[in-house]
Amino acid sequence: MTLLAITVLGHDRPGIIAGTTDRIAGLGLNLEDSTMTLLRGHFAMTLVCAGGASATEVEEALAPLAADGSLTVTVRELPDQQPQGPVGTQWVLTVHGGDRPGIVSAVIGEVAEVGGNVTDLTTRLAGELYLLIAELDLPASVDTDALAVALRSVADQLGVGVTLRPAESDEL
Repeated sequence: MTLLAITVLGHDRPGIIAGTTDRIAGLGLNLEDSTMTLLRGHFAMTLVCAGGASATEVEEALAPLAADGSLTVTVRELPDQQPQGPVGTQWVLTVHGGDRPGIVSAVIGEVAEVGGNVTDLTTRLAGELYLLIAELDLPASVDTDALAVALRSVADQLGVGVTLRPAESDEL
């Protein structure tokens, strides 16, 4: 059993997901994990699949999707290891305010300082308003009140607002 990571990037158009997953299913691969989004009109998808097909076979099967040059498809074999579940508590971090360079690195740097792991991150720019939403896995030993203070300090320096709250189980 081979575990493969497949990425598809490029100009958005209808049928990318259907075409990709049809070819993957045709190779007998099981789609185990996926994420897809549009980034300023560009399609971005990552899939993790398991099955008997090699990376080369999958690349050949997906090559027609990229033939016109509007998409880039990559396939790489992943080590066979069990996915790590949460090791602590789940939190949601939101940041909003005027756009400027360095927001993500400064805020997420505070999370990393306490050993927190970002399990999902989305950012959006709407005019001059910047929005970041991150799902976090924080070690049980983290003083979340102290982390919230540190995050507010960084947010004040950046001129943005920040909220850290426990995740509801139906949000994840």
